This record gives sequence, structure tokens and C-alpha cells, in this order.
Amino acid sequence: MASARSSLAEVDRRRQDVLAHVVEHGDVRIDELARHFGVSLATMHRDLDQLAERRLLRKERGRAAPFPTLTMETATRFRTGVNLPVKEALCAAVADEIRPGSTLVLDDSTTVFPLAARIARTEAVSVVTNSLGVARLFDETPGADVTLLGGRYRGEFGSCVGPEVLRALGRLRADLAVMSAVSVLGGRLFHPIRDYAEIKEAMLDCAERSLLLVDHTKFGKSATHAYSDIARYDRVVTDRGAPAGELAELRRRGVAVDVVDVADA
Repeated sequence: MASARSSLAEVDRRRQDVLAHVVEHGDVRIDELARHFGVSLATMHRDLDQLAERRLLRKERGRAAPFPTLTMETATRFRTGVNLPVKEALCAAVADEIRPGSTLVLDDSTTVFPLAARIARTEAVSVVTNSLGVARLFDETPGADVTLLGGRYRGEFGSCVGPEVLRALGRLRADLAVMSAVSVLGGRLFHPIRDYAEIKEAMLDCAERSLLLVDHTKFGKSATHAYSDIARYDRVVTDRGAPAGELAELRRRGVAVDVVDVADA
């Protein structure tokens, strides 16, 4: 039974990696994917069929192609494992920003999950979040002070939205907000869903300082709703795959930018 579970976990991990590869590289030939991941063409077709059934990508005429950004935002289960080493590196780079006794706002981005897990093990802080996934990371933390912002629950995102969340944030004052973004283009941030764009703005408004953790795959893209200028963040942390032109624009706007080597995590 343990071996069967292990085998299923390996298949799931490969499919997460396949999805991440297609999202990052765009339209990819299926035979190229099979060679890249060292599996047979039949196995790759099965992987892609499963991902296509979940509407995580498109499979058509010998090729696999990503959906717009909304697809990745919706697929919480897959987002958690995608680019995990990068997410861990970004979170490690800002761990020293967390002060004992402070109030910390975390959004529902899976990028911040490793930071929340680290805090749950080591720091005595108050955490405010609209993410059930973030809140659950503190289940085993004795005396954890976690405020879960309630509202309309969206299961596909694992988080709450709506006027209740916005009102609660409007009454809060936090020391630090740590967030990620769906898309960054020319120093502007974007989200495909207005409710979440509004929440990110409200989180920025309620915090004394704010950090943006965003991996290289998020740059050079836009979505329906622009919600903030990058200059509102005190510090942006990304990895070495981020486009040089985008990083130059951030610095032109006066933003402190840290570029992290994933191997340093």
C-alpha cells in the first residue's frame, strides 16, 4: 500500500512539473515534453489528458498549451507544488523581516505558504489572512494568534473574499504585509478577479511595510484587473529568471529589488 501511495505521489509530482513547464514555456510539442521528462509518449499523453480534464491546460494536435493566468490561480492543489524550491528561496530571503510580537498580514498566494510554515515553527507573531491554507499551517502551533478573515468562501482558491474581508482589513493595522502577485508588467500588478485585486489593495493599505514575493514566471504578463503600482511595496524579492527589463523598471520606480539564487535557500 505504501509503495502504491509513493507511486501515485510521483505521478502527481510529475504532472505538477509538466504543468509548470507548459505555463512557463507556452505552447510545447507533446513529444518534446515526453523527452524532457524521460517518459514514454503514451505516459505523457495520459498526464496531459488528466491535466486537460481538470482544465489546467489545453491539449490539441500534438501540442500542449497553457490557459490564461486564471487557470493557474484557480488550481490551488497544483499551485502549491509548482516552483516550490523557488517559493522556499523567496520566503527564506525575507524570514529576517519577521519580528517577534509583530502583526503580519499574509495573502492567499501559495508563494507565502513556506513563510507561514516557518513562522508557525519559530516565531511568536499575530497572523492575519484570508487563506484557509495559511491558517491551517498553525494548527499545531500552541497559542497561535491567527485571524482568519471571513467572507464568501471560494473553495477553488481556498480563501475568502467580499466586503466582509475588506471591512475587517480596514479596521486593522499591521506591521508587515507579505504578498505575491499573479502578474507583473511594466511595474503594474494584475489579477484576473476583481475581488482578489481589491483585497490585495486593502492589505497594502493596512500595513506599515509590505513585501512582494514573485517568481520569474509572473513577469511580463497582465490580467483583467490592475490593482497597484509596484512602488507601493518596500521590497520585491524574485529569482534570477526574472526578465532584466522588468527588473530595470522596478528599480526605475525606486523599488528595492532582491534577486535570490534558488540554490541559496
